[in-house]
Amino acid sequence: MKQLIITAVGFLLVLQSFSQQADMIIKNGRIIDGSGNSWYRGDLAILNGKITAIGRLESWKAEKVIDANNLIIAPGFIDVHTHIEGNEAGNPLATNFIYNGVTTVIAGNCGSSNRNMGAYFKWIDSLRVSVNIASLIGQNDIRKAVMGTANRPATEEEMKKMESLMEQAMKDGAVGLSTGLIYIPGAYTPTEEIVRLAKIAGKYGGVYATHMRDEGDRVVEAIEEALHIGRSAAIPVQISHFKVSGQQNWGRSKETLAMVEKARMEGLDVTIDQYPYTASSTSLSTLLPDDVLADGRDSLLKRLDDPSKRKYIIEYMLAKLKKRKLKHWSYAVVAQFTPDTRFQGKSIEEINLLLGRKHKASEEALTILDIMKQGNPSMVFHGMSEGDIEYFMKYPFNMFASDASIRIFGEGVPHPRGYGTNARVLGQYVREKKVITLEEAIRRMTSLPAQKFNLRDRGFVLPGFAADLVIFDENMIIDKSTFTEPHQYSIGIQWVLVNGQITLENGKHTNLRNGQVLKKANNL
Repeated sequence: MKQLIITAVGFLLVLQSFSQQADMIIKNGRIIDGSGNSWYRGDLAILNGKITAIGRLESWKAEKVIDANNLIIAPGFIDVHTHIEGNEAGNPLATNFIYNGVTTVIAGNCGSSNRNMGAYFKWIDSLRVSVNIASLIGQNDIRKAVMGTANRPATEEEMKKMESLMEQAMKDGAVGLSTGLIYIPGAYTPTEEIVRLAKIAGKYGGVYATHMRDEGDRVVEAIEEALHIGRSAAIPVQISHFKVSGQQNWGRSKETLAMVEKARMEGLDVTIDQYPYTASSTSLSTLLPDDVLADGRDSLLKRLDDPSKRKYIIEYMLAKLKKRKLKHWSYAVVAQFTPDTRFQGKSIEEINLLLGRKHKASEEALTILDIMKQGNPSMVFHGMSEGDIEYFMKYPFNMFASDASIRIFGEGVPHPRGYGTNARVLGQYVREKKVITLEEAIRRMTSLPAQKFNLRDRGFVLPGFAADLVIFDENMIIDKSTFTEPHQYSIGIQWVLVNGQITLENGKHTNLRNGQVLKKANNL
């Protein structure tokens, strides 16, 4: 019996000794744990990619020790709205995200994704990217696979095929369904088609994330549709890049946000996200009427060459411009256009003059059509008010999102949100303008998105959670990217860990690619 007691005590000592050995220790930091609570001083021990202990860890040992030196230690930021598809292999280091403190991205937004989720996740696993990746399945791609870009409701047979694709995507690990209802063919989709797909996503514990049908004049009706889909499908709703667009709509933030607040009070799990800029970014084709974009590019080109159709399109665009209370397309700036790179960084108004045309809106409309005949450039549209931006930012169930791709450094003149979103919030809106507190901003970047998208071991600094961490100087962090010089990384973030490995060290990317695919099935 005595021998057994000695053996048992010895075993406990071995366990205790083992528990004090870590792969990495982070000391002397101020921890903001993601809950919204105030920071506290403490050390972190990391073992096998997980946080294994928090506190005063003087007796712990590790091969790697990071002295945080009074910097903030926070969970890695989760960007809930990205468009990384197509750029993963071009820059698997995902530098614009890592330098902005982002360790996890949600892909597949605005109805656009890889349709075969299983194949996509296998490819991402083999590619290895510096950030973790979860993905929604895009309704536009599901509809295209079955119906192309036809401008009509689906037949019952087509609907069943779409439901089958939706179900397979959720089984493969998608975190929900996304729609892009200003894009083709999403714009042609009746509401009840979306409800049927959303019900399948909801059955698997997914989310419905929507780029609504309108974010300007008919934004109220668009919000009503999103809430209807959530209620009908019994699914949590995420309204993407929440805004009121167009000068004529400035100040409507109180009206639109009140709809979200009311729906939450009534029991619908609806949340929003935003980027902290007064300009949006999408394709030039969104200036054209939806119906002329149907049935593929060949059909579009024929319509653009048809005199009666050209007249209809130009009148439509001029009416929309007038409604914005503008005389020129000065607010519409080309971000990337391969057929003629001279246009990049210039507004439609400037391009029209560059081409030697008269300084008239009707001439600018012709310039838009000529550009569309060459391609469909990525654009930056300046059309929101700073007052609305700040009003939305104060809402506690609002997350921050870049709505951006993995940037290829130096390519085009893209929206600066791809480089600066999180640092801009923490530097400008927390430190300088004091719109929200530091702890609240961190909660919106970490635990709130982790909860929404069912990322069960992310978003908090807690024992047992993945060691996705960002260490930054709250007095220095700021975005550097601008609309005219976007290819600039944020500053003030010193260290980034992804799954317990150092991806940013003393402000420099280590070239490590340690991100993981985060599947819905793995988080149940």
